[in-house]
Amino acid sequence: MRAMVLENQPGELSLRELPVPEPGPGQVLIRVSTCGVCRTDLHIVDADLTEPKLPLVPGHQIVGTVEAAGTDTDRFEIGDRIGVPWLGWVDGVCRFCQEGRENLCENARFTGYDIDGGYAEFAVADQRFCFRLPEGIDDVHVAPLLCAGMIGYRAMSIAGDGERLGLYGFGSSAHILCQIAAAEGRRIFAFTKPGDREGQEFARSLGAEWAGGSDETPPEPLDAAIVFAPVGRLMIDALKASERGARIVSAGIHMSDIPSFPYELLWEERSLHSVANLTRADGTALLDLAARHGVSPKVEVLPLEAANQALGAIRSGASEGSTVLTV
Repeated sequence: MRAMVLENQPGELSLRELPVPEPGPGQVLIRVSTCGVCRTDLHIVDADLTEPKLPLVPGHQIVGTVEAAGTDTDRFEIGDRIGVPWLGWVDGVCRFCQEGRENLCENARFTGYDIDGGYAEFAVADQRFCFRLPEGIDDVHVAPLLCAGMIGYRAMSIAGDGERLGLYGFGSSAHILCQIAAAEGRRIFAFTKPGDREGQEFARSLGAEWAGGSDETPPEPLDAAIVFAPVGRLMIDALKASERGARIVSAGIHMSDIPSFPYELLWEERSLHSVANLTRADGTALLDLAARHGVSPKVEVLPLEAANQALGAIRSGASEGSTVLTV
C-alpha cells in the first residue's frame, strides 16, 4: 500500500510502499478514503512532540470502510463506514479509566503517534475506538470532525455555558466550533492574526458576532474563551479580555510557555484550564451535534502525496479551515 511515512524527527514525510497491515484481535482493517490533517501532525513532524513510534504513518482523522476484521470483533460489518480519532486505545484499569476519564489514561495509545495512522491506503484500529459516521456528511467533510471538532467540543464543555465565547486562533477546530456554538445561541467573538481581514470575515460568515485581531480588545468582556493557537501569550490576552468567573481553556496538545502575569488578572474566580485528548462520549456527542446543526467544515482537498504541502500550510499560517487528504 502507499503511505506517507515519518522516519526521523524533525523531518518530512516520504511516500513509501508498505505491506497492508493485518487486524489483530478486536481490530478492524480500514480501507482509507480520507484523512484530515491536524496541527498535532505538524507538532509530531516538527518534533514538538518527541516520543512517537518511528517509522510512523501519521494521521488521526481517518474515514474509510471496514475491509476486514480480526477475531473477537463484533461492532462492525464489512463495508461499514467508520471514523477513527486521536484516542486509539486505553487500558481500562487505571484510576482515570475507572473514574470515567479515559482521556487521561496513564497508558493510552494514540492514532498516528503510537499507532500507525491514516496517511495511507489502509489502517488498523481498535473497534472500540471507531465511530459510526452521520450519513448526511460526506467523507471529505466528516474527517475534520474526528479531531478538530471533537477537541473543540471538549474544550467548549470545559469552558462552560457562558454566553459570550471567545475563540483565539480561527483555524480548523475553531471554524467548526463556531458553527455549533452559534447554532446553540452563544455569542461568538473570534480572534485571528492581527490584520487578517479575510479570516475575520470568514469567522463572521460562520456566525461570529465580532471578529478582530488577537491584539484587539473585544467590545464586551468574555464569559469564556478557548485558545486554539499554540501561543501561550494568548492565554493571558484572553484573561485580560474576560469577565469575572470566566474560564480560559487551551485546546492544544502543545503550546509555547505562558508568560508570568499579575494575580489581579486571575482574581475574581477566573481560571485557566487545558484539554487533554477526548473521550468516546465526546466523539459521539460531537458527531450528533454536527449532524443536527448541519455543520459544514471549509475543506481544502489534496492528494495523499501532498501531505508535506498540507503540513507546510499549517506551519506558515496559510491554511484556512481544514485540510483533508484523499486516498
